[in-house]
Amino acid sequence: MWIADKWKDYEVLDCSGGEKLERWGRYILLRPDPQVIWTTPKTDRRWKRLNAHYHRSKRGGGEWEFFDLPEQWDIHYGDLTFRLKPFSFKHTGLFPEQAVNWDWFSGIIKRAGRPVKVLNLFAYTGGATLAAAAAGASVTHVDASKGMVTWARENALASGLGNAPVRWLVDDCVKFVEREIRRGNHYDGIIMDPPSYGRGPKGEIWKIEEKIYPLVCLCEKLLSDNPLFFLINSYTTGLQPAVLSYMLGSAVSPGHGGNINSQEIGLPVSGNGLVLPCGASGRWESGV
Repeated sequence: MWIADKWKDYEVLDCSGGEKLERWGRYILLRPDPQVIWTTPKTDRRWKRLNAHYHRSKRGGGEWEFFDLPEQWDIHYGDLTFRLKPFSFKHTGLFPEQAVNWDWFSGIIKRAGRPVKVLNLFAYTGGATLAAAAAGASVTHVDASKGMVTWARENALASGLGNAPVRWLVDDCVKFVEREIRRGNHYDGIIMDPPSYGRGPKGEIWKIEEKIYPLVCLCEKLLSDNPLFFLINSYTTGLQPAVLSYMLGSAVSPGHGGNINSQEIGLPVSGNGLVLPCGASGRWESGV
């Protein structure tokens, strides 16, 4: 498992009974987590000293209960700054486990010793975009949500990357890739973090089990003559690490060689020494 264990402003304090107790900077949040199917004694006093608690409804969805939480606050990862705010379906605008992937591809970009172009699809609030840009890459950031792209740009400004070479695009990711192929554009690195289910800006339906492999095959056509990496993230139960490896192995390796490694990603739990599973990632690297 790849573990995001370099955070200072974020911490999983404890987890029990379907919930995880987290520290986001100064603030303590309690949120549901479907992986936490065990129950242990809640000895940490912060279980009862919450700033906010997201309650899941038995009918689906849920709602926040706020005690003492600002509308927005910042946390940092190295030189990167992220604006956080609680919004629908328990999220805060950041998936901290992804830091383990940011560190991986940032190292590849820095070691390349040449200009690097990166495409970030389903780019959300821009964690991977900022990490790649800070490492020296030119990034094309694509997400179907205008609100998420605006949020990502705010994160870039907060991180001192307002003038970094980033293209911010509100677009359907599949249609954008198809147009890029026709335009003859290429990228040295590709990142994708597709949702399990979603809709494009014009109502296009996305089901990951049906759409992910055709998209990987399309993206392979966008790789440059000397590509560096390809990263797939998955929070979908059926897409295990082996499945991610098989997709990369059949779509990317035949034309580009390289090495593939896929693992679960996770966050350390400071209160009990466990590692909380947080999805999986598949990595292809040229090895050059």
